[in-house]
Amino acid sequence: MRIDIWSDVVCPFCYIGKRHLEEALTASGEQAEIVWHSFQLDPSSTNDDPRDLALRLGEKYGQGREWGEQANAHVTKSAAAVGLDFHLENAKSANTLDAHRVLHLALELGEAGDVPADTQDRLKERYLKGYFTDGLPMGDHTTLTKLAVEVGLPEDQVTEVLAGTAYADDVAADQAQALAYGANGVPFFVIDQKYGVSGAQPVEVFTEAIRRAAADRPAVTLITTPGTTDDAACGPDGCAI
Repeated sequence: MRIDIWSDVVCPFCYIGKRHLEEALTASGEQAEIVWHSFQLDPSSTNDDPRDLALRLGEKYGQGREWGEQANAHVTKSAAAVGLDFHLENAKSANTLDAHRVLHLALELGEAGDVPADTQDRLKERYLKGYFTDGLPMGDHTTLTKLAVEVGLPEDQVTEVLAGTAYADDVAADQAQALAYGANGVPFFVIDQKYGVSGAQPVEVFTEAIRRAAADRPAVTLITTPGTTDDAACGPDGCAI
């Protein structure tokens, strides 16, 4: 089973939705290949905005700091319910383009077998934790590199990517694909290129989507030459020679 996920590393419900999906996969017993895709919630955001998150949220929605603080408290409570420890008072403004570019590097290296296949997923987790729990500047190249190296990416390749514009087109393509699917926000999940789940839905919703996807797998039709047996095959007990 393959699950494609569009999200941003500064999206609280993306982190919460990740936990809901993981719980559903564990309950179902299904093994899934997880592929993370880029979606920037605010491509115009900067890395040097001096305002804290509460004020940024409040002003974005035409409210004040108190409204932003209440919004942060609400999402922090939701995160705690799935075992996440948010410290949004320390969350720093960040443009996430570079984080997404490094995530594309992780995907490419994982597919090539240069790093473990789950490296991109582990890097996504580390970047989310870096922003929501650790209060790290997720637009800072030194921070992005340090966290990427923590999960096993080669430092020289991360540095090279961040020094240029590699994977910027892939980030834009991911964003365009999300919009083509009709996703105007994230998280957005596509299971086996067939079932879409929008938002950090309850675990039960993910469980049902996974069940349907598993049930829809086509049965394998076995084709053999008439009159042959299983003698020309190897099994747990060895090969009949």
